[in-house]
Amino acid sequence: MSTIAPFGTWPSPITPGTITTRTVHLVQVRVDGADTYWVEQRASQSGRQVLLRRDGDGQIGEVLPLTPADELADVRTRVHEYGGRAYAVEAGIIVISHAGDGRLYRYDVAHRMRGLVPLTIYGDVRHGDLEIDTARGVVYAVREDHRGPGAPVNSLVAIPLDGSAARDDALVRTLVEGTDFVTSPTLSPDGERLAWITWNLPDMPWDNAVLHVGDLLPDATLGARAELDGGQGYSVSEPRWTQEGELVHASNASGFWNLYRTEGFPPLGSRREDWTGALRTRPLHPAQATFTYPAWQLGPHSFDILDGEHLIASWAREGVRHLGTIRLANGEMEEWNVGWQPVGNVASNSGRVVMLAGNELELPSIVEVRNGTVQVLRGSGEFAPEDIGVSFADPVSWETSDGDRAHGFFYPPASVTHRGPDGELPPLIVNVHGGPTSANHAGYDLGIQYWTSRGFAYLDVNYRGSSGYGSTYRTALNGKWGLYDADDVISGARHLIDTGRVDGARVAVRGSSAGGFTALNALVRSEVFSAATSVFGVADLSQLARTTHKFESGYINRLVGAEGADDPLMAERSPIHHVEDIHAPLLLLQGSEDSIVPAEQATAMYEAVRDRGLPVALKVFPGEGHGFRLAANIHRALEFELSFYSQVWGLEGGEEERGQLQVENLRG
Repeated sequence: MSTIAPFGTWPSPITPGTITTRTVHLVQVRVDGADTYWVEQRASQSGRQVLLRRDGDGQIGEVLPLTPADELADVRTRVHEYGGRAYAVEAGIIVISHAGDGRLYRYDVAHRMRGLVPLTIYGDVRHGDLEIDTARGVVYAVREDHRGPGAPVNSLVAIPLDGSAARDDALVRTLVEGTDFVTSPTLSPDGERLAWITWNLPDMPWDNAVLHVGDLLPDATLGARAELDGGQGYSVSEPRWTQEGELVHASNASGFWNLYRTEGFPPLGSRREDWTGALRTRPLHPAQATFTYPAWQLGPHSFDILDGEHLIASWAREGVRHLGTIRLANGEMEEWNVGWQPVGNVASNSGRVVMLAGNELELPSIVEVRNGTVQVLRGSGEFAPEDIGVSFADPVSWETSDGDRAHGFFYPPASVTHRGPDGELPPLIVNVHGGPTSANHAGYDLGIQYWTSRGFAYLDVNYRGSSGYGSTYRTALNGKWGLYDADDVISGARHLIDTGRVDGARVAVRGSSAGGFTALNALVRSEVFSAATSVFGVADLSQLARTTHKFESGYINRLVGAEGADDPLMAERSPIHHVEDIHAPLLLLQGSEDSIVPAEQATAMYEAVRDRGLPVALKVFPGEGHGFRLAANIHRALEFELSFYSQVWGLEGGEEERGQLQVENLRG
């Protein structure tokens, strides 16, 4: 028998401690022969990112010894601020970027007594997107040099594996320079060619990036080179060589991120003009599906070479992820229905497929698929959903302000021990993803189940501008940021209210980063919300345009349709200038050391709302950046947000954390 209790007050076994101490965040899955590697971000270890390996015998453990400074290795890079691929492994040779000092280190699994060998000097020089070339004794890396005045300088470099450049930086060879950004160094199987991607401001990598290929000389410098694809109003991503020396990459030339194959590479040493006539590029499997995802971080890896005849690929269609093979000869696709959806990297070696995946009943896990059989190699947590009740995602869509359809996933309240009173509807939390060029995906997520298991309904919105629905849907937000995204969030909430699924008097909107900006604008533009939470969200676009980092320095203008930080559109779209239109309580959560959305944004918004006498609370977490990493702060942020909604909506009873947050002006 279920206990009847008001929605939003149900006790739940999913506590903040469950999320911070009983789970880890898995990323950067790679394979090296029979070994599988990945990185675990552990909130319980101050957010340290740990490199782990599962060997061919099934033994799992940390790989790296202490650094020369006796620090635990923290495998992380800050290239483009968002980081990404921070290690590479090839035949037992590992190269990592260590967050503690920003240096690259080499480690040889077969010669452990040598320890970690420094490869680069100290200084404000960041490296990532690593690719090892054992034949030439170098590692190719994206270098972001912050040592000079002005914006950092990005280039592609070759760094000796013997450690000599740690004593003399002049030994680092620069292969590609002169563009604002360069990423994705990819070595051909025979070691004779290198592929890479470049783009320039004001573009982002999904706008107008160009794929290049060049001959590699014995001294690890480039000879003849050619532009292969992209740069003509569309973009490219993820170059990957086949076993036969052909190149596969993703392109959005068709309006969807599809895969393309290039063959006919001329002999080494051919003149540059010989490349154009010889190369042939064709689509592999044209479809209204997305075979990669926006390269916010270095090293996306959504497909791999399965064997001499097939790719193993993941793709999204209408927000749902799929896995299958594509035949290289004719593009024939075969979907693998293995009960898991890929949610991150997909890698392959010798017929086995390893991927980061999830499903409706399992937290994201590293799974291996071999001969149709699935084996879980590593889970991100041990928490039986059947003990708490599972809220399953319900895909929903609704009409937008321009007659299109917006999309999302609705999660109703769910508990095995409690149910709501007859005739009562649950409060709703509307979640807005960041980016805004990103997307929410369905699956078992403790961050969602934390709310649904307490009796809240939850809506994940993929507003116009989200990825996974084609370029037309994504670019619809250009010039309309702060309008279309907020409208889609508002109309999504109203859709659920109008269909009788939630309580229209208790609707909250929340978001992080760009999602916080949308949440604040939704609060300004509508009275449908009775509460809002902005987590390191943007309040002042002009200030953001003046202080943002190089990677996004042209992004804001394009999204807003502005010509610069002083364009009146910046103020018109900024929530900080429309505080008089806010009529609901607001919670602001912020890291003190955020280099992307500085803490001054949250402080200014808090003071403006407080001075109008409106209910508001601000919590700034010392030492945190753009995304909370420390277990104690993640724990407190969840407690504060639950306490906020409980106080605003008068949800009585339940857990101790409900009363911990002080909301100014709430009684008034």
